[in-house]
Amino acid sequence: MDPKVRMRLRWVELYFSSGNAGFVCRRCGISRPTLRKWVTRFKEKGLEGLQDESRRPRNFPTTKVTKEIEGWILDLRRTRNLGARRIQGELIRLHNLKLSLATIHKVLTRNQAKPLLRPKRIKPFKRYSRPVPGDRVQMDTMKIAPGIYQYTAVDDCSRWRVLGVYKRRTAKNTLDFLERVCEEMPFPIQRIQTDRGTEFFAYKVQERLKDWGIKFRPIRPASPHLNGKVERSQKTDLFEFWANVDMNDPELGLRIEEWQYHYNWHRPHGALNGKSPIDLVCELHKETPLTGEVCQAYDPSQEDIRDQNYKADLEMQRLKRSL
Repeated sequence: MDPKVRMRLRWVELYFSSGNAGFVCRRCGISRPTLRKWVTRFKEKGLEGLQDESRRPRNFPTTKVTKEIEGWILDLRRTRNLGARRIQGELIRLHNLKLSLATIHKVLTRNQAKPLLRPKRIKPFKRYSRPVPGDRVQMDTMKIAPGIYQYTAVDDCSRWRVLGVYKRRTAKNTLDFLERVCEEMPFPIQRIQTDRGTEFFAYKVQERLKDWGIKFRPIRPASPHLNGKVERSQKTDLFEFWANVDMNDPELGLRIEEWQYHYNWHRPHGALNGKSPIDLVCELHKETPLTGEVCQAYDPSQEDIRDQNYKADLEMQRLKRSL
């Protein structure tokens, strides 16, 4: 038996016989963390756990980029027109491979990949976001194929998302999706913002939101830019998820849940300076109000049933203010 293993075995046996960690440490001249480490290893693996483990580093900063990895990077640029940050996220999702942005840029430059063509903005844009997670959640639906509709809810502040696949856009499916949103978002929701689709204006949908203490804030018609974050995230789904999935997969719901998990926990987001949504949720957890505080601030007398017809809805709001 290896002398080191014999000595560690003596420490463990002395600890089991005495039951006093302080006595063993004084007797053998070792620290408590050292004794705790070898006792734990012995409990888990027996005598093999007392052997020295390899100290070979798990990650190598200068990992060689093989021809296969280069092919993955160039294929993502050529076939899907992705930038370095998007390529980085897809390598993690598809191949469980994490490369730095600098490494990906070197591969693209060395192979003289064509730069991305980005359209020029006619008007300057002003980026905004709500101050805390849950302050406003944008919600929308998107037709993917006949009998396949995607429901999307994205938090305005953190970009945390919940996704669902349904066969139709109905009030029943909207209620089912809303329950998932409230359950899966790691913070209380203060208001829901949607377009003026019929699936959101059903009476039972609005009543359920009132029961949960969530404000309903539909946008005016023909103004998708007001729901810009959910619209943009759905475009990401089309390019990064739906372009690489089998529409006839019987486990399509499971596939989109896996994509949702990757998006929320691992995918770097450009608007968040390369952070993932969970990173921002954790950063702002002290400023995020608790469920009790949100419910206390909710005033049901100020919330009315909204009409899908925008002009009728405005007229109802004017009449209420005049009374």
